[in-house]
Amino acid sequence: SRSLLPMGWVSLFVALSVASVCCLASPLATDRLAFEAFIREYGKPYTGPEREERFRAFQDSLVAITAINAQGGSWTAGLNEYSDLTWAEFQARVLMEPQDCSATGPGNHVRSGKRPPLWVDWEARGALNAIKNQGNCGSCWTFSTTGTLESHHFLKTGIMANLSEQQLVDCAGPFANHGCGGGLPSQAFEYIHYNGGLDTEAAYPYRAANGNCSFKRPGVGATVSKIVNITYLDEEGIIDAVAFHGPVSIAYQVSADFQHYKSGIYDGKCTTDRKGVNHAVVAVGYGWFGKPFWKVRNSWGTTWGERGYFRIRRGVNKCGLADCASYPVV
Repeated sequence: SRSLLPMGWVSLFVALSVASVCCLASPLATDRLAFEAFIREYGKPYTGPEREERFRAFQDSLVAITAINAQGGSWTAGLNEYSDLTWAEFQARVLMEPQDCSATGPGNHVRSGKRPPLWVDWEARGALNAIKNQGNCGSCWTFSTTGTLESHHFLKTGIMANLSEQQLVDCAGPFANHGCGGGLPSQAFEYIHYNGGLDTEAAYPYRAANGNCSFKRPGVGATVSKIVNITYLDEEGIIDAVAFHGPVSIAYQVSADFQHYKSGIYDGKCTTDRKGVNHAVVAVGYGWFGKPFWKVRNSWGTTWGERGYFRIRRGVNKCGLADCASYPVV
């Protein structure tokens, strides 16, 4: 994926849109120019009725972005590759069906007893693969699983494997996962443990669609010896795990404003319902910048958010992020 320059065409036209009006709606001509720049930037050659449909959704995104940024909070909104989708379309294409985290209530993570450092960043320590893109499939849970397992495998062996999300999509169904319909990393780690390993991406490439299981043992790139769940709502336990063990898979609730996240510490509107999480990601660090935050690895490509990452408020179970957290022992 290509990253947007801070003052690239799309950003420039959005700035013009915002500056040219005294209310939330932008002039039609300016919106058109911004939309043309957007479809060129993201390679979306729409024609006919679809072009107008996408333009209307794009206009709605501009309105939402302007409204969010007018609040002057700890995060900013901006255009990304999903800005031509309605919220309903975004949910259907990118998010998973709400998952029930109730089974992860009592965890088996044992705190280290040590004082964690004030800042941790596993990306800065070189313990993460490049950002990936899940495409039009609710397979975020597989990317959360592989992202965390790749890091723990690297921390133990020094080898950075690129692991297969598609194997989880196709094969992890018996462990209460549903391919592009959703799943949970803890259940995916269970599958990998009992299956005897997870193939590499090269052995089992990603297709962003449900398929038949075709696991081949010679392609295994990593294994899981034990699954560690962090007790429901124990955000301090997640801090301990991230600080002293490595990245942690978490799931949380994405709401409509998060579709437009661009930068900063997200503190928008969402709930903490443990039966309503609809997206899984990887907590790769934490820190403080005006308020405590988690640094999180997403699976929506590098043009989204902060080079594919985002920050979210820490310490308040924001959007239910402490509802079901887990990591593997390799």
